[in-house]
Amino acid sequence: MEEIISLCKRRGFIFPGSDVYGGFAGTWDFGPLGVALKKKIMDEWWDYFVESRDDIYGVDAAILMNPRTWVASGHTATFADPLVECKECKSRFRADKIADGISESVTTEEFLATHTKCPVCGKENWGPIRKFNMMFTTHVGAVLPDDDAEIAEKNIAYLRPETAQGIFTNYKNIVDTIYPDIPFGLAQQGKAFRNEISPRDFILRDRECSQMEIEYFVRPDNWEAEFEKMYQACDDFFKNRMGLDLGNINHLEVAPEDRAHYSKRTVDFMFNYPNGEEELMGLAYRTDFDLTNIARESGKSMDYRDKVTGEAFVPHVIEPSIGVERLVLAVLSTAYTEDEVNGEKRVVLKLPENLAPYRFCVSPLLKNKPELVAKAKEVYEILRKKYVNVTWDDSGNIGKRYRKQDEIGTPKCVVIDFDTLEDNTVTVRDRDTTEQTRVSINEL
Repeated sequence: MEEIISLCKRRGFIFPGSDVYGGFAGTWDFGPLGVALKKKIMDEWWDYFVESRDDIYGVDAAILMNPRTWVASGHTATFADPLVECKECKSRFRADKIADGISESVTTEEFLATHTKCPVCGKENWGPIRKFNMMFTTHVGAVLPDDDAEIAEKNIAYLRPETAQGIFTNYKNIVDTIYPDIPFGLAQQGKAFRNEISPRDFILRDRECSQMEIEYFVRPDNWEAEFEKMYQACDDFFKNRMGLDLGNINHLEVAPEDRAHYSKRTVDFMFNYPNGEEELMGLAYRTDFDLTNIARESGKSMDYRDKVTGEAFVPHVIEPSIGVERLVLAVLSTAYTEDEVNGEKRVVLKLPENLAPYRFCVSPLLKNKPELVAKAKEVYEILRKKYVNVTWDDSGNIGKRYRKQDEIGTPKCVVIDFDTLEDNTVTVRDRDTTEQTRVSINEL
């Protein structure tokens, strides 16, 4: 993990948030290459689950939502982690993350029985387990909390802890406007905010993240078949679009006591990250929990009326939910490789071509030869028009350029040399094999 973190900062993928001011815990900034990788991952997901299907539609809901949303969803009452405080040094932790063999529903007695020592001071002197609600609160409007406590209370809003509720609150709008055939899904990508007790493990557990979620609305009596279809689709996406080894993904059936309050079945896709196994994605059967609660809270019907039979019913929901940053790290972890070339250690990101920030790097063999630079610029423009994601590099010797492009995952390096001026061919060097081939410019 340390090597990946170092590479990400050194090559402009990911930086600590507010780094110039000493950072801000639980936040991360994506640099030029990180943005490119993240966008490609999100675009691949959108293409696979939305653009390539005729039963899933996109929405983009507001981050700030009516606070009643979070009452109906259960987040106000239940979206909490087990917080424990060390009485010696006053450090606070999420209990289930510092002790072995316990779950999120751990009691004080169960935690104390593990005899866990404080990661900071090494003492074993704990206070009771307390539930810590992870939603960020804010105030909407011009009234400040100190002005009028009662009015300020009414103006409380939350930064959304998930994108799912923006989908559910738009379910009726979609049914009323485009009236899709059931089963159908609504997909959304966007920011979510969780006030983590102890953010850690790089971008695995942060306070501001991006999510990709689908709410797939199905007939209540057909949820199991549709669940299996989505299960298989997610595996196919990970393998064939993200280049992940399915052998590194453990499909964990979550026990009833550990499932979210809305779920009747959940499968966690656990990925073998460099620091151990962590959740990559969750696939949950949410029943009609959300739509029924919205109907109760809003007083509006959430029925779907069958186009053929006229039957009215509240659909049940299957939800695949992926944290984008977790997927970025899974892709980086899979791609990160160290090998040896000509007796020297080489770091290479073997990213799939569809995810690599740059498809090609174009270089003149020597940057102080105007004729080579001019020809290289011609090739660069040709490739830019065809492939878009092309970079230029003329710094240092050609070996150093190759090493740099290996580290950022560029699949092919194209070098213009003196032979190019004679026969219009270039050297194409492969990232993974380091083999070099002469290719006509017209065949690039």
